[in-house]
Amino acid sequence: MSEARMRLLSTATGLFYAEGIHAVGVDRVIAEAQVTRATLYRHFPSKDDLTVAYLTAADDAIRARLEGARSAEASADDVIRKVAEDIAGDIKGKGFRGCAFLNAAAEYPDPAHPVHQAVLKHRGWFLATMTELFTATGKPDPEPAARHFVMLRDGAMTAGCLTDPDPICETFRRGVDGLLKYRSRA
Repeated sequence: MSEARMRLLSTATGLFYAEGIHAVGVDRVIAEAQVTRATLYRHFPSKDDLTVAYLTAADDAIRARLEGARSAEASADDVIRKVAEDIAGDIKGKGFRGCAFLNAAAEYPDPAHPVHQAVLKHRGWFLATMTELFTATGKPDPEPAARHFVMLRDGAMTAGCLTDPDPICETFRRGVDGLLKYRSRA
């Protein structure tokens, strides 16, 4: 990736996440990235392409963190708890504004739009990965458990930017722990 492309993507990522995708125009991205309009359009033919690249980079980072949570000696339950801890850490992070994917979906509600498609691709992967992890626990009903985890995550990510994140994270952790304990009785 060229230095100009990295600067554009980094700038867009910061602005889109902090202020919203529709609220930030390409002129602002160009000015803050200190590139020319031609450079922007050489790397990203449209703002939609830049937005998809922003979401793809966020998806790549989440995938890498999830893979980092896995280790040869970690049980599936431990990996699920580590994923939950990473989410809680994000919620408590400086400048947290909720889930980049949920925010993008709210701004691009048309399911056929490329930005919405990037959101659906990420969410499909995340649900499939959580289903895989819940399957690896050996407990029954891995698909409903994974959907429940994703729903808990979505709620925590949404509420975490609206109020004090500490009780939100505690509630999220308890929900995940309860889900794992409940499933262990079956």
